[in-house]
Amino acid sequence: MNTEKLYLNDIESAYNTKFNAKVISVNENKIGLDRTLFYPLGGGQNWDLGTLESPNGSLEVTEVRGRNLIEHYVSEDHQLSIGDEVVGEIDWDRRYSHMRMHTAQHLMSGMVYELFNSARTVGNQIHATHSRIDFNPISFTEEMLQQLSESANQLVKQSIPVHDSIMTREQINSIMPEDRTNMALLPKSISNLRVVTIGDNIDLCPCAGTHISNLLEIGEISIIGKKSKGKGTQRITYELGNEFNNTEPSSRII
Repeated sequence: MNTEKLYLNDIESAYNTKFNAKVISVNENKIGLDRTLFYPLGGGQNWDLGTLESPNGSLEVTEVRGRNLIEHYVSEDHQLSIGDEVVGEIDWDRRYSHMRMHTAQHLMSGMVYELFNSARTVGNQIHATHSRIDFNPISFTEEMLQQLSESANQLVKQSIPVHDSIMTREQINSIMPEDRTNMALLPKSISNLRVVTIGDNIDLCPCAGTHISNLLEIGEISIIGKKSKGKGTQRITYELGNEFNNTEPSSRII
């Protein structure tokens, strides 16, 4: 059984918050739906929270996991059965924070590669209040971090669009080096990939996460820490300012 991932239709789909769905599996407190806007844990990005309005009342979604079948964790007394129809609604504030954080991660990953001898992103964790990126090989000085912060924030102040598309491995490799896009980490069986692009290839990276549609929505990026993770790997932690070009979510039910 597969769940249709409504948030992946295009960049704008991440701005939808309500959807209709049907229950296709029940495993104790884990509810599988035929379609969903809830992002599951994966790709370094944390899951969405929200609610499912069911025939038995409102259910709080506390965790979301899965790759093909997406399961929504609710209370054990949910009383849902296969075939029941629900209306899901995601927590917009949490989703939008993840969108801003994830696009900021792509931006800084691209800039570190360009500024500091092709240092690659080897890990990331996206959260609502702060996020982190692991780079290798690199040893950041305070001057390097200041250069990264200033360069990123200069771009954030500009109206630079973010868009997605489907590309083949060959198309991606013709634009960006394989080590920059971490193509070697993706299963070779996948030939067509969803790619998120910032501006005119400021960054281009295969990604199934949720993103904003313009860098103006990020707000100021502040690097708040760095930590050595051994073998030439360093982790930076960052947070985003509260002043940004806010975009409201869609109110329609899809």
